[in-house]
Amino acid sequence: MLILNCILMALPVIFLIVSVALAVRAVSHGKSRKRTMFMQLASFAAVFTICLVCPFAVSAATGDAASTASAGASGMAYIAAAAATGLSCIGGGIAVGNAAPAAIGATSEDPKAFGKAIIFVALGEGIALYGMLISIMILSQLG
Repeated sequence: MLILNCILMALPVIFLIVSVALAVRAVSHGKSRKRTMFMQLASFAAVFTICLVCPFAVSAATGDAASTASAGASGMAYIAAAAATGLSCIGGGIAVGNAAPAAIGATSEDPKAFGKAIIFVALGEGIALYGMLISIMILSQLG
């Protein structure tokens, strides 16, 4: 039974690794990067949905409603904290990735523009900090 549980827990990870390998292969063979990225996001969403729904389905099948409600609430809080941190870090990375080269270019043209340019880079990093603060607030409600 333990081996079966380990295999079932490894399946989503294996699926995502195979999905990434197929995406890299598709891009190297000349497929559209935009379409490949969309397919990657779709496969991630499918794995996320399956991993989110399966525990609720198993606990509902066993009929243990009291532990299902408390475990479901704390489990959803962990997922919410992870989503807040993950999505804000992705957004912050995109913001810094776009603002930092522009700040470097502005500084190379006019060194006096460094102070103004670095503010926009710091604003992008602030997005990630806000997401982390929200996740800390969510996790503090559990204890």
